[in-house]
Amino acid sequence: MRLPQPTHAKYSNLLTDIERGQIKIPQFQRDFVWSITASAALLDSVVKGYPVGTFIFWATKDRLRSVRDLGGVDLPPPKDGETVNFVLDGQQRLTSLFAALKGLRITRESGHEDDFSRIYVDLNASEDDQIVITEVDSLEEGSYIMLTELLTGDLEFLASFPKHHLNKLAEYKRRIESYEFSIIEVRDVPLDVATEIFTRINVGGKELSLFEIMVAKTYDESREFDLAREFDDFVDKLRAVDYETISDATILQLVSLLLRQDCKKQTILKLGKAEFIDTWAKAVEGIERAVAYFRNTYRIPVSHLLPYSALLAPFGYFFVHHPDKPNADQKKLLEDFFWRVSLAGRYSSAVESKLAQDVRRIDIVLKEQSPDYDWGIDASPKFIIDNGWFNAGRSFVKAILCLYAFQVPKSFSDNAIVTIGNDWLKRADSKNYHHFFPRSFLAKRSVDEGRINNIVNITIVDDYLNKRQIKARAPSDYMKAFAAENAFIAETMKSHLIDDLAGFGIPEDNYDGFLEARAAAISKGIKKRLIPREIDARGQALREDDVDEEITNLG
Repeated sequence: MRLPQPTHAKYSNLLTDIERGQIKIPQFQRDFVWSITASAALLDSVVKGYPVGTFIFWATKDRLRSVRDLGGVDLPPPKDGETVNFVLDGQQRLTSLFAALKGLRITRESGHEDDFSRIYVDLNASEDDQIVITEVDSLEEGSYIMLTELLTGDLEFLASFPKHHLNKLAEYKRRIESYEFSIIEVRDVPLDVATEIFTRINVGGKELSLFEIMVAKTYDESREFDLAREFDDFVDKLRAVDYETISDATILQLVSLLLRQDCKKQTILKLGKAEFIDTWAKAVEGIERAVAYFRNTYRIPVSHLLPYSALLAPFGYFFVHHPDKPNADQKKLLEDFFWRVSLAGRYSSAVESKLAQDVRRIDIVLKEQSPDYDWGIDASPKFIIDNGWFNAGRSFVKAILCLYAFQVPKSFSDNAIVTIGNDWLKRADSKNYHHFFPRSFLAKRSVDEGRINNIVNITIVDDYLNKRQIKARAPSDYMKAFAAENAFIAETMKSHLIDDLAGFGIPEDNYDGFLEARAAAISKGIKKRLIPREIDARGQALREDDVDEEITNLG
């Protein structure tokens, strides 16, 4: 790596290089946000000869996704084989200079348009005053000049100003044209080093995401590949099946797992552009098939119910390598894998290294063999109750919500299928998450909040049932009313893993009896989806020993 090279350039050279495509603003830089007033202050510093900071450029022959239009000015792509300077630091200042000196109209994200031609030089101002200004309503005609006219006006136009201003006109024009802008060029470094430099320079701002870096790195105009656009199009397709909440990290991880069987950040950053683009379509197809499998086989209707978005990576990996449906053995092995990952909270930390381990397990599943696991699952009713505190973001809770969704829950009032959507599943206080024994009802009975707000006490219902019909009523009361209007109430309740109202203690409003009976039903549903393993029994025995020891110590 060569040491950074200090250099300098006049404004005309900077503007020319921008217009020729030799200076580019990479797409991972934030949008241009400086106001006209801030730009005028920058030009005021230039006119007065003050330092305005150093631009840092990354000089490279690589081609990144970059800004292609600025204020209506089409910025051409650089010529093949030529070195390009990508702006790592100074984008706002450089864009301000370009907009002000070219007199551009910049349309903001809000739709508001700023006219940067409305920057003026006050010819009556002293060196201690603001010379470059934006407000001229109170000034006399002939005592100010547009900045663009100062730089581009011919001699005849400039000579039309009062004679006592001519020296200032010439002096200010000379100062701007001769100002040496400080530049440091970073050469011969890879993209990950360049973006690390960018991140360190902008230590007070937002750190670049891996996806933002890969958008820049994988951009290929000749192959019409733009990762940002490809991902947006992909998310639009998934939105049609309610799986639009996929993380951009997941698709990057899958591409890397397919190419390297590893998905650490540094591994992804070192992927070649061509191999990444070549693998992209396979990864997309793999995830699409994984989504279809989750929806149709596991009956998980929306992505927000997934315990982890990252689960799409190992399942996508499976479907890339297995073009057909899983056979009976693979289907059972995949189901066992899904529930072990979800119930154990496996991807709550160190997800990259765990994904790398897990695709090796998927390789074994592809061979129709059972992989080993170094963690067990306790699916006992007691463990479910003890660990069931309800938080819609917990993987353990989401796994049980997936079990609920598999039953295709029906409305208490008319046995219609309950609509499940991403828009309301994001919130733990959603009215569609119904505490079967209402919180206020149990609170009046002095039941501890931790025992009330438990996944075992949650059912998925229609919004209006909570708001209008259930509220704080006792289960024995509101269920009697629903039974009177719903001829299929027994079928309805089975869709909520409540097989028998009497057996679940509901006529007596027996909350402890309800928890035990429903936890047993949940436990049965989980065990049906797991392949029994010795490690599960050992783990459960250890936890039971801990409980015995705790009871002994208390005694």
